[in-house]
Amino acid sequence: MADLTAEEAVAAEQIFGRRLGLAKRYVEHLATSGIERGLIGPREVPRLWSRHVLNCAVVAELIDDGAKVADVGSGAGLPGLCLAIARPDLYLTLIEPLERRVVWLEEVVTDLGLDNVEIIRARAEQAVDKVECEVVTARAVSALNTLAPLTIPLLGGQGQLLAIKGRSAGEEIAKAAKVIKKLGGVQTDVLVAGAAILAEPTTVVRVKVERR
Repeated sequence: MADLTAEEAVAAEQIFGRRLGLAKRYVEHLATSGIERGLIGPREVPRLWSRHVLNCAVVAELIDDGAKVADVGSGAGLPGLCLAIARPDLYLTLIEPLERRVVWLEEVVTDLGLDNVEIIRARAEQAVDKVECEVVTARAVSALNTLAPLTIPLLGGQGQLLAIKGRSAGEEIAKAAKVIKKLGGVQTDVLVAGAAILAEPTTVVRVKVERR
């Protein structure tokens, strides 16, 4: 079982508040059926809170109240379900092409009673015009020059892409600059989420998109 360390517990309380119980149940799903069905590697169990759930949930601080968010390549619900639990004011559409992952996500959403989540089985490019959102999120999907064409069209010309990235964020932005501009990106920044809460804050590439 993925137990919280003292440091993680403090961060989790700040992020999830009264919904911490839901977050714990979600982590139980990740540590059991998530591993059994190949959504999470067994070696990740000790790091589920720090490396995955808290790492994703802090991205909520970059999202406006009441926003509609599309999470591309949701997989095990990272970051989509983390955001839905931390921020009940958000409306999340989880976009995932693999049926076994969709089935698992549906089971977890039902068990947690999350009424602010919709799940669509589709590739990102198939979901364009089917999803209404102001924010698109993605984690561990692909490099930015490949990710941008998959995600930015979902915004319909207005909004922001929040891509959870690692140390290569700056290099990825440089390689993707032309593609992002072509897709309507007007500003690209590397942001840090959770700096006041986490020992290792989350690196996020934010691409602002505006109609021309």
